[in-house]
Amino acid sequence: MHYQTAADWRSAAHKRVALFGMSGMGKTHISAMLRDEADWFHYSVDFRIGTRYMGEHIVDNFKREAMRNPFLRELLRSDSIYIASNITFHNLAPLSTYLGKPGDPGRGGIAFDEYLARQRQHRAAEIAATRDALEFISKAETLYGYRHFIADTSGSLCEVVDPLDNADPILSEFASALLPVWIRGTPDHVEALAARFDRTPKPMYYPEEFLIGLWDEFRADRGLAPRDVDPDAFIRYAFRRLIEHRLPRYQAMADRWGVTVEADEVAAVRDPMDFDDLIAAALARS
Repeated sequence: MHYQTAADWRSAAHKRVALFGMSGMGKTHISAMLRDEADWFHYSVDFRIGTRYMGEHIVDNFKREAMRNPFLRELLRSDSIYIASNITFHNLAPLSTYLGKPGDPGRGGIAFDEYLARQRQHRAAEIAATRDALEFISKAETLYGYRHFIADTSGSLCEVVDPLDNADPILSEFASALLPVWIRGTPDHVEALAARFDRTPKPMYYPEEFLIGLWDEFRADRGLAPRDVDPDAFIRYAFRRLIEHRLPRYQAMADRWGVTVEADEVAAVRDPMDFDDLIAAALARS
């Protein structure tokens, strides 16, 4: 690990951390707090995906929808209006909207083949954006003058790496440059996330083989043709299965490459000093 002991962490002139885990566990909240209160550089993988690597796809999708409206179509064709994505660290809806949901077009779905194509685009973008964090560690210091760096990773990081491979190129690069920290939730946290997802289902990234299996299983159990699938019903079904799939992968990443902190511990962090104590305690436990 980048820091072997709590003392290493406390004495480090440059503190570098990557938070990983499920969405909603506090990654962005902690990152923003450190950025605003302790002058850390906040690198958001999802923001990088949605701007550097998927931005053109996202805007083209907006334009595709606008072209269906005769009024907007003429304005676009005459360059009279400009359409852009207003993605931010706290609002990743443009990226989620582009990923979409498979199923009935009348209920907001897209064809499964198109859905797979967008998932593949996201996978390539996530790998590239995650690796870019290493470049930004240097930029943060030499260009912007930041001493400390926090990478706010995507919830699907565990799907684009092999946590059990000691030579995994992404994890080995990451662990050599910063400390991966898993924010682990309790079963109650998982249920709360699932309940929130049930209320407002949103597009997600799935590993392709796993996704195809879920799609085939969901349709077979209900006797549905692809165009008859309720997109929200499918992704609600898939979300719980995805959590079950990811948890052991997160655990393996933490065991082999980093440390674990509990979501309740993260919720108790009020300032940068609390965060320092949190990481020191995690290193002492490991």
